[in-house]
Amino acid sequence: EWIDAMHDQDASKVASDKVLPLLEQINDSLAKELLELKDYFVKKSIWIFGGDGWAYDIGYGGLDHVLASGEDVNILVLDTEVYSNTGGQALKASPTASVAKFAFAGKANRKKDLGLIATTYGYVYVAQVAMGANPAQFFKALKEAESYKGPSIIIAYSPCIAHGIKGGMAKSQAQQKDAVKAGFWNLFRYDPRKEAEGKNPFQLDSKEPNWDLYIDHLKSEVRFSSLMRSFPERAEKLFQDALNNAKWKYAQYKRLSEMQY
Repeated sequence: EWIDAMHDQDASKVASDKVLPLLEQINDSLAKELLELKDYFVKKSIWIFGGDGWAYDIGYGGLDHVLASGEDVNILVLDTEVYSNTGGQALKASPTASVAKFAFAGKANRKKDLGLIATTYGYVYVAQVAMGANPAQFFKALKEAESYKGPSIIIAYSPCIAHGIKGGMAKSQAQQKDAVKAGFWNLFRYDPRKEAEGKNPFQLDSKEPNWDLYIDHLKSEVRFSSLMRSFPERAEKLFQDALNNAKWKYAQYKRLSEMQY
C-alpha cells in the first residue's frame, strides 16, 4: 500500500501511519534502519524560490536544466521586472519603456516571455499569476503545480519598491489588479495533463483587457513616469510601443487558448 502511494502526499501519509506501528513491533536491524528514515515516508513537496534576475537572466541556464530534467519539482519565480537586490538594473524581465540602471532612457525592446518558453517543453506545468488580481487563480495554480507529477513553474507578478507605485507599497495588491485589467500582466495556466484528455492545455485566465487604461497604468509608476520628465518625446513613443507589445502578447495567448484539440 505504501509503495502504491509513495508519490501521493496525502495517500503516503495514510499508508505511513499503518507501516510505522508494524515496524516498531519488529526487532531487527532492517526495521530499525527504516524507522530512522521515517521522516521520508511521507512524500515531500519540493519547491525552489527565486527572483526574475535569476530565472530570466543570470541563472536561466540552471533553471532550464531543472525544467528539462522532468523531475517532480516546483519553482516559484517572484517577478519584479528588475534586478531588485543588486541596485535596480534592467534585465530581460524588464518591460518596454521602464527606466532602470543601464536603461536610463527607457528599455526599448520587449520583455522575455519565460512562461511561454517553458510551455514549449510540453511536459512542464506553467502558470502566470498575480495574487492581488485573482487570488483564486493563484491558489488554483499552486494546487495544480503541487499535484502535477513533473516539473512546474509559477511566475508571480511581484511589485517592488523600485517600481515607485503611487501611494507606496501598501497599494501593491491593488496595483497588480490594475496591471491585469489594463493588459500589462496576463494570467494563464498550462497543464500538460489536459492534452492527454483531448483538451487544450493552455487556459487564459485574464479577461479581455481595457486597453484605454494601459498608458495610465504606466504613468502610475515612477519607473515609467520619470521617462516623461527626462525624455518626453521618447516616452510618448515607447509608451505606444509598450501598448502595442502588450496587445501583441495578449493576442498570442488568446490564439493558444482557442486552439482545438
